[in-house]
Amino acid sequence: MGMNMIVKTLVVGPFASNCYIVALESTRQGMIIDPGAEARRILRAVDDLGLVIPLIVVTHNHVDHIGAVGPVKEATGAEFAVHEAETGTNRGVFSRMLASMIGGSFNPLPVPDRLLKDGDIIDVGGLLFTVLYTPGHSPGGISLYGNGVVFSGDTLFNCGIGRTDLPGCGYVQLISSIKNKLMTLPDETVVYPGHGPQSTIGTERKMNPFLRGC
Repeated sequence: MGMNMIVKTLVVGPFASNCYIVALESTRQGMIIDPGAEARRILRAVDDLGLVIPLIVVTHNHVDHIGAVGPVKEATGAEFAVHEAETGTNRGVFSRMLASMIGGSFNPLPVPDRLLKDGDIIDVGGLLFTVLYTPGHSPGGISLYGNGVVFSGDTLFNCGIGRTDLPGCGYVQLISSIKNKLMTLPDETVVYPGHGPQSTIGTERKMNPFLRGC
C-alpha cells in the first residue's frame, strides 16, 4: 500500500455496510466512500484522524450505502461524486423498498457535484484512484482502484458477489464486470468490499465459487 495511505473501515447501519475513510497521511486530505448510515460516527472518525474531506464517493446508489451522504456532505463541505448512470429512477424504487424493510424513511440524496465515468481519475490530496465502471448489482456501480487496493462496492465480496435479483441488476453483466475490470488487476491488490471482510484479487480468483476459471 504505497504512499502511507490511511484506510479506516466503519461498519454502519442495519445492513452492516462498509464505509471507508481513505486519506494520505502526509496531507491529511481524504475521501469518504459509501457513508451509508451513522453520520455522527463517521464524522467523529474523521475528526479523530484529523482529516479534511474534500470528496464523498458512492459506489452505487442503494440506500445502505448512501443514507448518510446528506449530513456528512453538509458537515464537511465535500463534493459528492457518483457514476453518471446512477442518476436514473431505479434508485428511488430500490431505496424506498430497503427503507421500508428497515422501518425508516430515507433522506433524499443531494444532487451530485460530479458525475463519474469509467477511467476517470479521482485525486485525493495526491492519492490517485481510477474509476472502474462495474455495473451488474446496480446500473452505475463503480469500483475505485489505486495504491494497491480496490474498493469494490457490492460488485465483489470476500468469496461472494453482489446480488442481481433486484431492479436494474443483471448476473451476466456483473460477472462480466468482475472478469473484465477486477480480475485483470494484480493478484496482490487488496479488495475492500461494500460488506464483509477484505480480501485480495488473487484469493478471489482462486477461492470465489462464482469466479472459477476467471
